[in-house]
Amino acid sequence: MTHPSSVGRTAAPSAAERAYRHLKQAILEQVHPGGALVSEGEIAEATGVSRTPVREALLRLETEGLVRLYPKRGALILPVSAREITDVIEARRLVEVHAAEQVWPRRAEIRADLAARLAEMRAAHTAGDLTALMAADRAFHATVVDAAGNEILAELYQRLRDRQLRMGETTFRLSPRWADMALTDHAAQLAALDADGPGPWLATVATHIDNAARALRGLR
Repeated sequence: MTHPSSVGRTAAPSAAERAYRHLKQAILEQVHPGGALVSEGEIAEATGVSRTPVREALLRLETEGLVRLYPKRGALILPVSAREITDVIEARRLVEVHAAEQVWPRRAEIRADLAARLAEMRAAHTAGDLTALMAADRAFHATVVDAAGNEILAELYQRLRDRQLRMGETTFRLSPRWADMALTDHAAQLAALDADGPGPWLATVATHIDNAARALRGLR
C-alpha cells in the first residue's frame, strides 16, 4: 500500500543523473568549452557525488557525442567542427520537414499551441527575458515534431537542439537580430497553416532552419 505522504511526490534524481545533468549543462553553456579536459574528481566534487555515478554520467555523454573518455585522465569535451554544424542542421531539416509533412492533415490540432508559443516569444522579447524567449522558441518547434507522433524522432530532435545550443545558439539568441528573425519566421509558419496546400507551410519550416544555419555559421 502506498503511504499517504508519498502520494504526488517526484522521485529525486539519482547521483548519476545529477552528475549527468550538471556536466551536460556545463558543456551546452560552454562553461567547459570544446577541447577542455575534465576529471572525474572535478565533476564529483562539483556535484557532491562519488566517482562511480560520475563514470556512468560520462559514458552517457560519450554516447551522445559530447565527450571522449580517456581512462585515468578524464573526459575531453569534444570541440564543435564545421562538419558537425552542417550535419546537425541537415538532420534538423530532415526531422522537422518530415514532421511538418506529417502534421499538415491535422494542422488544426496544433494551431492554438503554436499561436500560444509565438505569443510567449513576443512577450518574452518585449520583456527582455532571454531565457523565456529561448524556451518558447524551442517549444514552438517541439510542438510540431511531437505532434508527428514518432517518439524516436522526437527524442532525436531534442538531442539535435542540445547540440545546436553547444554550437553557439546561446550566443546568437542573445542578438536582437536573431529574435526578430525568429519571430518573423514563426509568424510566417503560423500564417502558412491557412494556405490551400502544404507547400507554403513546408517552405516556411525549411526557411527558418536555413536562417538558423546561417546564423550558426556566422559565429564560426
